[in-house]
Amino acid sequence: MEANYKNFGEFLHQKRIVKGMSYRDLASVLGVSAPYISDIEKDRRNAPSMDKLEKLAEVFLLSAEDKATMFDLAGQKKAEVAPDIPGYIMEHDYVASALRTARDLGASEKDWQSFVDDLRRRKG
Repeated sequence: MEANYKNFGEFLHQKRIVKGMSYRDLASVLGVSAPYISDIEKDRRNAPSMDKLEKLAEVFLLSAEDKATMFDLAGQKKAEVAPDIPGYIMEHDYVASALRTARDLGASEKDWQSFVDDLRRRKG
């Protein structure tokens, strides 16, 4: 993660402030209420739905890294996988197979980093 945020609410708050938006401004863009935004920022509500997360990425002009951070924090709040991941797994059965294999073989962080580095070299 690019920056260390305590939770999704803190991430949202900081991005909203940097953008110079009020609760109402952001609520209007997302089609929700200002108290809803306030509750998320105060960590009293879960992160919004995937479509609203995508809208936030657009409004805040998030980098790929910040967008990944946002998704990770949104998933953590719900104690779930980041919301941008399940669709990819469901669309590609080999991904689920790879995850199961890694789990069954006890793949370490080093194993996964090696895999990611190899993919990046091939795509770069």
